[in-house]
Amino acid sequence: MLSFKLGAYKMEQEQEQEEDEVMSEVHLGCPPHFTGPFISRFTFSLPSLETRDGNKLSSTCTEVGILPKEATLDEDGDLVLDRRKNMTERCESYEFAIQHNITSSLQNVGLQVWKASLVLTDFVLHKCLTSSEFNGVTAIELGAGTGLVGIALARSAKSVYITDRGIGILDNCLENVNLCSRLLSLQENRLHVRELDWNEPWPPLLGSNDLSQTRLKYTWSSKEIEEAERATVLLAADVIYSDDLTDLFFAILEKLMSHGSDKVLYLALEKRYNFSLDELDVVANGYSHFRSFLKDESDCGSLDSASFPCFVGKQVDLQEIPQYIREYERGKDLEIWKVTYRQKHLS
Repeated sequence: MLSFKLGAYKMEQEQEQEEDEVMSEVHLGCPPHFTGPFISRFTFSLPSLETRDGNKLSSTCTEVGILPKEATLDEDGDLVLDRRKNMTERCESYEFAIQHNITSSLQNVGLQVWKASLVLTDFVLHKCLTSSEFNGVTAIELGAGTGLVGIALARSAKSVYITDRGIGILDNCLENVNLCSRLLSLQENRLHVRELDWNEPWPPLLGSNDLSQTRLKYTWSSKEIEEAERATVLLAADVIYSDDLTDLFFAILEKLMSHGSDKVLYLALEKRYNFSLDELDVVANGYSHFRSFLKDESDCGSLDSASFPCFVGKQVDLQEIPQYIREYERGKDLEIWKVTYRQKHLS
């Protein structure tokens, strides 16, 4: 018995020392055996300011893309003209330069770019282009990872708090803010990289002399906390992959949504399937756990008082969201949810 326990202990130690590295599909085209930070450029096209005309033109830009640099010739050597060239010339090309890791441990997946962040960035770009919903808002991105979604929103928002935990991830976020601010001519004072640990209470502790200078630059001021509580938009991408993490996420979400202004969350996720010994089948248990937190709009009005507060979720139809960013493939397992928080019956 003793030898069995020692063997089991040794196996656990070896597993901890040899923690598996994970890799996002978005990075499959990166250089092989590349271990350090890598900068990927995610390109998108939008109508020029002079020719933007709502949803129709934005979709045309997305479908047509940017004109090829090389001319196309027919069999006789004559130039082949694209009949939609005049429309395409009114589209402007932009890019996000995002520093990220090719692989990471599970604890540091925020150093990678995942599909859910790209589809949520598409959603943000589309909303900014076709409506005024995000104009001048204060927003918070939760579990921001590389900060891509929050950076995209900064084109329209008044202020965006890009939040995560861990100095390595926050340093990488700040680098991406600096990179994209130069590329997209963003006002850097609109973007604030701040530490937000979901295990800690809200509001977060203010900066103190006990903190190192590195961590101090990611702490909140009292003015920033007041502004964050007035935020009306929350964003999160690919934070649903562990039941424990999902529990923490909805705990911090309730703290944020029960303070200050009414808020709406836009959350993007990718269903992940694993073989379950209990069900003897491949299931998405993490997704089921996430859905257990949400109520349908139609059910909310019929809930008794004991059922409040509650989160109301509505899935966004991705067919209505053009794909602006070219460097990924959407799959059937990507979803976006609009989540609101109800504290009492609607009158």
